[in-house]
Amino acid sequence: MSSMAEMLQYLPFPFDRDEFPARLGAVVQCTVLDGVEPARQVIHAEDGSWLIGDGVNDPNGVGASIATHIWHAIERNSSMATLATTPPGHIATRANSGDEWIITWHERPDA
Repeated sequence: MSSMAEMLQYLPFPFDRDEFPARLGAVVQCTVLDGVEPARQVIHAEDGSWLIGDGVNDPNGVGASIATHIWHAIERNSSMATLATTPPGHIATRANSGDEWIITWHERPDA
């Protein structure tokens, strides 16, 4: 896959073949992309966007997160590929790398 390919924030859900589309973008915490921390949180927001975090560091700090193709994060955390069926408004969490993903309704902290 080329990192120069078009990236889209919103794509029709559910996804074909229950797989993340190659052009799907996500906001990903840099610690996850850099391999410093495993992905511990994958949010499919109610608006259809995707967010991926390490679950331990603040993703809102300056330079803490970046918009990128979701497959960049999946390359570091292959088990995330199984989360393509996560419904909007839900979050998948796990305690650490290798643990099972648990999908629940996502309660936004600012709600």
